[in-house]
Order: sequence, then C-alpha cells, then structure tokens
Amino acid sequence: MTRIIGSLAEIATDYDVLFCDLWGCVHNGITAYPAAIAALQEFRRGGGQVCLMTNAPRPAAQVEASFGRLGIPRDAWDVIVTSGDAAQDAMFAGAVGHKVWHLGPAKDDAFFDVPPEWKDAPPIERVPLAEAEGIVCTGPFDEDTETPEDYRTRLMLARVEGLKLLCANPDIVVDLGERRIYCAGAIAEFYTDMGGDSLYFGKPHPPIYDLARRKLNLRDGARVLCIGDGIRTDIAGAVGEGLDSLFITGGLAAEHMGADVEAPEAPLLEEWLRPQMIMPTFAMGRLR
Repeated sequence: MTRIIGSLAEIATDYDVLFCDLWGCVHNGITAYPAAIAALQEFRRGGGQVCLMTNAPRPAAQVEASFGRLGIPRDAWDVIVTSGDAAQDAMFAGAVGHKVWHLGPAKDDAFFDVPPEWKDAPPIERVPLAEAEGIVCTGPFDEDTETPEDYRTRLMLARVEGLKLLCANPDIVVDLGERRIYCAGAIAEFYTDMGGDSLYFGKPHPPIYDLARRKLNLRDGARVLCIGDGIRTDIAGAVGEGLDSLFITGGLAAEHMGADVEAPEAPLLEEWLRPQMIMPTFAMGRLR
C-alpha cells in the first residue's frame, strides 16, 4: 500500500540520496516550484545528496544552463544526470551507426556536440533519412503541433530498411505550463508498435541510474529515494532498480487524484494505481 505523506521532511532522515525528476516535480517547464526547491535545499542541509535525474534529451550542461531562467538555485542539487548524457554515450559508440537521421527540434542540436571522452571516436554525421544507418530521436520537429502519427510514412520506410531508433528521451508526454506535448518516447513507442527496433537509455532503463551512481560516487548500501511524476518512467525505474519511490501525483496524473492538486485522495490514488501494476512507496501532491 502506498503511503501518502505531507512533506519530504517526514521521511528525509531515512534516505541519503534523492534521484529527483525535474519536469513536473521541480518545475513546470516555465518556472520552478518554490516549495520543491525549499524541500531539496533542506534535504541537502541535512547532509543528503540530490541528483536531478531528467529524461531531457540534452547534455547536463545545457540543462543546467536553463536553471537561471527557471529559478532553480545551485544549492538545491549536487549533480545533474540526463537521458541525453546516457544516450550520447551510446550514439558515439555507434549503437545506431555513424550516419544518422536526427528526428528532433533544433534546440536539441547540442546532443551532437562531441564530449571530451569521445573526441577520438568516429564522427557522427547527420544525413537525410534515405542515407541513414539509424535514427536519433530527441522529439518531434515541432512539439507545438505534431504527434507521432505525423511520422508514420517516414517510420514505415525506416522499419522496412531495418533502421534502429535511438530514443534520447523515453518520456511519452510532459506538461509545458498548461499545455501537454509529445516527447521522443512517444515516437519510439510508435515505432516499436510498427515493428521497429527502439533503444532507450533514460528512465526507467538502467544506464541513467548507473551514470547517476558514478557521478555521485555512491557507496554500496546508500539509501536512495526516487522522486517523480511519471509512473512508467520515474516509478517503474525505481522498482526496477530495487529503490524506494515517491510519486508526485500533482504532475502528469493530477486530473485523476481529486480536486486539490496538493492533497491526493487515497481512494482515487489506489484506484488509479491498480491497473498500472506499479506500486510507489510514497505519494504526495506536489513536492514540498
């Protein structure tokens, strides 16, 4: 049974480290949630470490560059780990070949910047789909208007050619303010349903968790709590890693949890979780 809590402070002393999702938990794509920032700062003041773990398809440095605009202060976190970091390693290692079709917006171009550790690797060349050895998907070209269905014809061609799709962001959707937009994970799922081969490196898949442990130099036995609003990414990933989880119900699932986004109703939460077949350790409306 998932325990509903009122604040992170209620359980903070039971954990050494937080693997905390960003979008939907710390910010809404436009501005940070002050109560969430305060909770992370308080956890660190108590001696804990905070890893901001995001399925953003961009390197950690680029994610950090947005924090000033969002209002996320430096004392709220220790390290940032992104799906982009983990997927970049796979791309430069040649997971989908070295001539790739980039399916994604121009804002994700930094994904192709060569990290120092890959400076001697064969270069990645972006080419048209007809010339590609594989696909690198960071999201729709136009996230304001497009859905996975808009790519059916091109993805059918890719499947016929046997191209693998590297998904740099396994999220299906995120909420940008009041607007819901599709992510790379929705396109990868669509491609898989068509019979294509999609490769994932962010939550809930192991590579991003391994990267977080390395960045934090975690010792064996460190007590980790995973925080997120994605039941099939953040919470499923925690379950897969054998870690406790805190489900933020006021994010993607808010409409199912009752009238007060800050206070999920226990019967509604239980009813919604039952068909998910995934049970978080804890739940709260918004991180605070």
